[in-house]
Amino acid sequence: MKIINEDLDIRDFKAWSGAVETQKRIVEEDKWREFNEWMEEIFPDGLTETKLNDILWFEEEWVFEELGIKVEKI
Repeated sequence: MKIINEDLDIRDFKAWSGAVETQKRIVEEDKWREFNEWMEEIFPDGLTETKLNDILWFEEEWVFEELGIKVEKI
């Protein structure tokens, strides 16, 4: 079953596992509007919560690069 929430905002998304820190950083950097708009451009038909979580979790560097968030290397 595929569930798409059209009104979901990154600030209200209940991320899990490795996506939590990426989501937190996007909100802290005040880039949430840009992220929401970017996701709407890339996925005009919407995306599942799992797909969104996977992007936040596994594509952190890509997300930060697209949003102009400095990637901190340890």
